[in-house]
Amino acid sequence: MELGFGPRVRLSPFLGRAISSGIEVASVYNHMVMPVATSDPEADYEALTERVAIWDVGCQRQVQVQGPDAIEFCCYLSARNLSDLEIGTAKYAPLCDYQGYLINDPIALRVAPDTVWLSIADSDIGLWVRAIAGENGANVNVSEPDVSPLAIQGPKAEDTVADALGTWVRDLKLFQFKRTISEGIPLVVCRSGWSKQGGFELFLEDGSKGNDLWDLLWESGEGYGIRVGAPNNRERIENFLLSHRSDTGNYLDPFESGIGQFVDLDSPHEFIGKSALIAKSGLPKLRELKGLYIDGDQMGPNHQPLRIETLEGDFAGQIRVLNYSPKFRQNIGLAIIESPHNISGVSLKFQSENGLRNATVSDLPFI
Repeated sequence: MELGFGPRVRLSPFLGRAISSGIEVASVYNHMVMPVATSDPEADYEALTERVAIWDVGCQRQVQVQGPDAIEFCCYLSARNLSDLEIGTAKYAPLCDYQGYLINDPIALRVAPDTVWLSIADSDIGLWVRAIAGENGANVNVSEPDVSPLAIQGPKAEDTVADALGTWVRDLKLFQFKRTISEGIPLVVCRSGWSKQGGFELFLEDGSKGNDLWDLLWESGEGYGIRVGAPNNRERIENFLLSHRSDTGNYLDPFESGIGQFVDLDSPHEFIGKSALIAKSGLPKLRELKGLYIDGDQMGPNHQPLRIETLEGDFAGQIRVLNYSPKFRQNIGLAIIESPHNISGVSLKFQSENGLRNATVSDLPFI
């Protein structure tokens, strides 16, 4: 089956270079084409974990909140207190609806005194932000700026970016960023990225210069074995980096999703969903996202959720994603597990394409 694209599905400034460098598999994310893999997933994983990978993540769109009330308004949106967010810093900032369900988990970057970017996961969260701003009468303008992230990830990512932009990037701490212009290319350079291998996201502020930025980084990375890639499902499951909606569906709160440490319930700041989360706090979780160790031969990724059962055949939950882990040398997955089966060590089973499989529940992150 071939997936057709039209005006409703946009292309990033880097997509042409990503395809010519070896990307062969893509999906749709935030109404944009998102590169997913080359023809060799093992080589993609190896480059990320041992050398350096370059990812077109232009689909990671920015919702810009600009105006005198920008910080106060973003505090109301975010379950994490952003009142101390300084210029040049970023924070992981889960967003909830009024029932306390997680609806996005962006990175919030304060790029100016009156401007915050919400670097969003897959959903039309810009519509939500505009609606809340209008209902609240917040003195902000909500828009989508001409900003496209390009990620450099892996053990040699710092060397690659330092050679391209200057040794000053080595001084950036995690979730710190700096605005710069390099060879006429305007950028926000942030030490961040959707892997645990270390690296940077370079937020291009002029979409016409996508090829220029790609070529600059590719040339710098050639001596370190740079390879085109994409956000890597194996590596991020191993290290438990949440993929909103892919892992959670639509009806988990941040605590059930395994990211409760980023929710400031004890903070004096009010935020959407706070009262619902307080009402649930201290109560047993009815279900939550857990890890699975899966027995048997190496498996490929699943493309749809899978029913998981107790050994007696009762419904226990839903496997959201699974894959073979080179790190643990076995199959692992993430699943929404119903109580009382959401306890580490519980044995479960599910039907795979290759027959019945046994699985053991694990806490997250995997150990």
